[in-house]
Amino acid sequence: MAPAEGRNLAFSIDRGGTFTDVFAEIPQDDGSVEHRVMKLLSEDPDNYPDAPREGIRRVLEEVTGKPHPREDKVDTSRIASIRMGTTVATNALLERKGEPCALAVTKGFRDLLHIGNQARPQIFDLEIDVPDVLYEEVVEVDEEVLLPLGEEPDRRSGKDPRGDEETYRPEGNRVETLTGEMVCVRRPVDLAGLRPMLQAVRDKGIASIAVVLKHSYIFPDHEKQVGQLASELGFTQVSLSSVVMPMVKMVPRGFTATADAYLTPHILRYIQTFQSGFDEGLGEVQLSFMQSDGGLTPVSLFSGHKAILSGPAGGYVGYALTTVWEGSEAGQQQVIGFDMGGTSTDVSRYAGSYEHVFESTTAGVTIQAPQLDINTVAAGGGSRLFFRRGLYQAGPESAGAHPGPVAYRKKGGCLAITDANLVLGRVLPDFFPKIFGEHEDLPLDSHGARQAMEEVAGQVNEHARQRGQPEKSVDEVAMGFIQVANETMCRPIRALTQMRGYDVAAHVLACFGGAGGQHACAIAVALGMKTVFVHRYAGILSAVGIGLADVVAEKQEPAAVELTDGTFDKLTTRLSNLDTEAARTLKEQGFTNDQIHVERFLNLRYDGTDVPVMTPCPPDGGDPAKAFENQYRREFGFTLAGRAIIVDDVRVRATGRAKDLPKAGDITSDPGPLPKAAATTSAYFEKGGRQDTPAYRLSDLKSGHVVEGPAILIDDISCIVVEPECTGHITPGGDVRIEVQRKAPSAAVDSSQDVQQDSVQLAIFSHRFMGLAEEMGRTLQRTSISVNIKERLDFSCALFAPDGGLVANAPHLPVHLGAMSDAVRAQLQYWTDRDGAGKGEGIEEGDVMVTNHPQLAGGSHLPDITVITPVFDAGKIVFYVASRGHHADVGGITPGSMPPMSKSLVEEGAAIVSFKLVRAGEFQEEGITELLEAPGRLADQIEGMSGTRNLGDNLSDLRAQVAANNRGIQLVGDLIAEYGLPVVHAYMGFIQENAEQAVREMLQQFSEGAGLPQVGTVTAEDFMDDGSPIRLAVTIDRSDGSAVFDFEGTGPEVFGNTNAPPAVTSSAVIYALRSMVTADIPLNQGCLRPVDIRIPKDSLLWPGEEAAVVGGNVLTSQRVTDVILKCFKAAAASQGCMNNLTFGDSQLGYYETIAGGAGAGPHWHGRSGVHTHMTNTRITDPEILERRYPVALHQFQLRPGSGGTGKWRGGDGVVRELEFLRPVTASILSERRAMRPFGLCGGGDAQPGLNLIVRRSGHSVNLGGKNTTHLQGGDRLLIYTPGGGGYGAPDDGSSDKDGGDGDEARPNGATVARRSPARSQTPHRRASGRGDSYQ
Repeated sequence: MAPAEGRNLAFSIDRGGTFTDVFAEIPQDDGSVEHRVMKLLSEDPDNYPDAPREGIRRVLEEVTGKPHPREDKVDTSRIASIRMGTTVATNALLERKGEPCALAVTKGFRDLLHIGNQARPQIFDLEIDVPDVLYEEVVEVDEEVLLPLGEEPDRRSGKDPRGDEETYRPEGNRVETLTGEMVCVRRPVDLAGLRPMLQAVRDKGIASIAVVLKHSYIFPDHEKQVGQLASELGFTQVSLSSVVMPMVKMVPRGFTATADAYLTPHILRYIQTFQSGFDEGLGEVQLSFMQSDGGLTPVSLFSGHKAILSGPAGGYVGYALTTVWEGSEAGQQQVIGFDMGGTSTDVSRYAGSYEHVFESTTAGVTIQAPQLDINTVAAGGGSRLFFRRGLYQAGPESAGAHPGPVAYRKKGGCLAITDANLVLGRVLPDFFPKIFGEHEDLPLDSHGARQAMEEVAGQVNEHARQRGQPEKSVDEVAMGFIQVANETMCRPIRALTQMRGYDVAAHVLACFGGAGGQHACAIAVALGMKTVFVHRYAGILSAVGIGLADVVAEKQEPAAVELTDGTFDKLTTRLSNLDTEAARTLKEQGFTNDQIHVERFLNLRYDGTDVPVMTPCPPDGGDPAKAFENQYRREFGFTLAGRAIIVDDVRVRATGRAKDLPKAGDITSDPGPLPKAAATTSAYFEKGGRQDTPAYRLSDLKSGHVVEGPAILIDDISCIVVEPECTGHITPGGDVRIEVQRKAPSAAVDSSQDVQQDSVQLAIFSHRFMGLAEEMGRTLQRTSISVNIKERLDFSCALFAPDGGLVANAPHLPVHLGAMSDAVRAQLQYWTDRDGAGKGEGIEEGDVMVTNHPQLAGGSHLPDITVITPVFDAGKIVFYVASRGHHADVGGITPGSMPPMSKSLVEEGAAIVSFKLVRAGEFQEEGITELLEAPGRLADQIEGMSGTRNLGDNLSDLRAQVAANNRGIQLVGDLIAEYGLPVVHAYMGFIQENAEQAVREMLQQFSEGAGLPQVGTVTAEDFMDDGSPIRLAVTIDRSDGSAVFDFEGTGPEVFGNTNAPPAVTSSAVIYALRSMVTADIPLNQGCLRPVDIRIPKDSLLWPGEEAAVVGGNVLTSQRVTDVILKCFKAAAASQGCMNNLTFGDSQLGYYETIAGGAGAGPHWHGRSGVHTHMTNTRITDPEILERRYPVALHQFQLRPGSGGTGKWRGGDGVVRELEFLRPVTASILSERRAMRPFGLCGGGDAQPGLNLIVRRSGHSVNLGGKNTTHLQGGDRLLIYTPGGGGYGAPDDGSSDKDGGDGDEARPNGATVARRSPARSQTPHRRASGRGDSYQ
């Protein structure tokens, strides 16, 4: 059939990181449509300048039969449309290669995006690697908008708002906002002062700027004024945060606006380059781009912040709309999308509708915009393969397209997953595109791949010989890497399904991407899934999805009202207006009314929480509150009865559909026998090893053909491995549906026989154990209710051996790491030892223990409550699971249970040595309530004494901890069912031994490098602000890599609350050891096996059972860590504090910890404005803080010069200034207000912190490090946090001038800040999910 003439060719193109996929639709004379597909390297500058344009050129040559020379502009006379998805924005973000831009931000917040949520991404990295901010210049805008208190009593406004306002009413004009709320404009924009500062930035050649002003999402007037001035001064890209994404939360909105300013000019340049290669007829071609939300937009409306997931979104749409076969209907399956590309794998879920998130993080930049919920793991065909410390590792490093895997025949090629599949015979070079080598005409290099794998196999076998283990063949080593990569990819799939209450086995695995077909069956077997679906164009499904996608127009406005019958009518009117706007946008693109579908949404949350849920408005006038509650219950497992529902935003999504969805056909005739195999290859499989395996061309197979595994199905752009015991069915559409044999449980292992360690299984069990602890944490976050646990993430979850030893601890809070093991062992002793108080009762199945006592039960401080559940198998305890969470209040003398002036433990709240929270499966609410309220019985003896002030949240969070533990028990049970208890226990031990060996090697290397004798000692000391010494002598025996950590000489217990129980010191030791082991090893009890920790009794680090300890957990723990690292010269002192601030009254309470400076190290500057060492909790977003509490935040920025000087500069602390709008009581619990954080090896000490009250009269008072004070309306609290110490004497002073991160050098006044050009970063994984990153 001949192609029809005219302008009718439609191109859909996915420009990925490694390959560019082209899908062309070519109408024929008979009305049918022929498809042409093509795959090219995305970057091949020696042969073509632009891969998408090259793909179009090649297709045109094929279709027209006429030459289209590369040097000529592409003839567009036959092209009707070009749809593109691109990773240009993503790559620019990852590599920091966007447009130089500036940030204009409210005065006092110049470093807000640098600080972000103050958490560090990797808790064990002493060199804190956070991607650089996107802007190069900062301009502070002198303006202020305040949220005044309401007129009626509530939590924020207090009991007597009218009386409080008579005492203190902030000056300024009251103005109505977009939401109908009132704001107080204290200071209008100082445009006269702003003009020269913006001009100075423009004169440096910067033409792109983001404008981010506080509360602009409801009051955009000030941003509009700044934007207009910037345009007048010649800025060509002005991204106003109130326009880019008008949603509450200044930090993510600021990131989003900055990303838009940084990426949009970069994308426009790419588009201009792309367009420049076409002739003048391109203007008649429909040119559109894929957005992160799964919709297309015209090229004229394409912007940077909506382009982050442009490519992956095409794949999501592709599998969602094409996973269909005979007897099924498109869009009605429960499907897991599995898109395995060259550098990473994207997994997602579809069950009848697109699943969106509205806040996600890519390369350290939080984007606030609708995006498909796609989770990325750094395992793709190009993921590099390593054998390190006895563990197989696949990724996260990638070989990329340049130099690529060894098989790509490029100089410097790296061993990668593609090479492993090639070695195993699962990729056939004769059928893979011959696009390699100098002239792009050679196949994959099988010989080179095998040689590289043989080298790694040599390392594996050398390790095995040293330990008396059997050696492995090259095939076994290659298969080991495949198994480890598969487990890496299984983890996010489990998180998408099981953690949200969905049965993973009930889903279809829709596999696509260039490498996905080689792994799909194995992934499905591992997850218990029954069906794999592979589209006939699976290798380019992202391009197919782009071709099927709808054009989308979204409109959104802030609301900020309570959802009631009265407000809903007004909201409906606003939604109708947005409907009209969105539909008009689509009609301007040629869509008719019958092609347009509009969905309405309300962004809803419970009052007092910060977890909004984008809720579809029910059709036919249904109740949106009920819809929200149903969705909230499904997402989090509970609802908050009686709590008001707040509408944050109104949103509409209009879609224009021009194409019909694909339909499943029926098998209408006998396809006949299978065709002759195109080849028979020797392929290696986990089941059966090397086997002769037929390879069939997909084009030779007909609808109804059945292919028994093992087999390989091949086409021009991908291959599908049908594993043994799996069966492939060819559908009427030419797709492949594979029925998967369920994985049989492992044969029981005779407990009398030793389990032999296998390095592959060691890596897999490491993933499984860690994944178990992480999923417990996700369950706890999902089901908890308090701000501390759900939003600040102040919790930890872990798995423990039957003896209480740590097996796996998810990377939550370091201060919990070692302490939780002590808590589990304390419960064992209490309930099972001969002398235990509960020995008569023991631990039975269905029991759950709760504890928090620091001195008697392995606790850290009283607000940290630990819930411990035994895991039974065949009537025996085989593991323990535990979760520890910081509860908002457990009683005591101050709200929040963090009293800065406590002198005894009883003043700090309820102390529980042990209690069965659940007994025989029944939650003991009455008993735990009595314990939590017990401190109140001392109210007439101790001033201010109270039981818990928030019993409801306590009980809800304790139930959430029980639920998290139950999830852990279920996952342990799955492991035991899959492998057998002896194997699981054996690998528990092997993983601990692996960590132990890594620590021993680190200690030996340090001893040798430091020039110590065979048994040598290093010492260090530091002093608390009250003068108490912390002294440590570490004696290392190099012969076996053991060490004694002796704290003899540490000061005595203090009459205050900085005493730290022994479990806290254990946590500091295990954290420091793990941080000094540079390899990525699992954290477990093995890290402590080489170490003997000796602490003198009745000292600061081993106080009596009645001593106050609340500060020991949050302050002394930091100082102990600094001393340990000082011994090893690993890093200078960090801020040595968590800067604990609480304020409130009888109606509300607030708690936060505040970032400071990180210590510098032997080859790095300390990070500024970050949480260090023993904590990593997040901080509340400025706009949320001001909306929820009676405060105005005036400053949150770095404290220039507070970091220590040196060759490597210490990080700067921060300044945080709060004004209180009505009377409250505030408490500060802090350290390093007298003793400066020390420098090391010639580096300078950092500046200490300072806590000041500035009364409304202007009078200043130094609060000291620990104090409680009553504040009135108009009073301000300024907290200056310490910096980090410097490392090494300055060489010539150059490093000493760069600031803590090498990124700050501000002129006088700190009004304009210059940032150094962004440094090249290693790739950062994208994180996506429904939990919010900011409060």
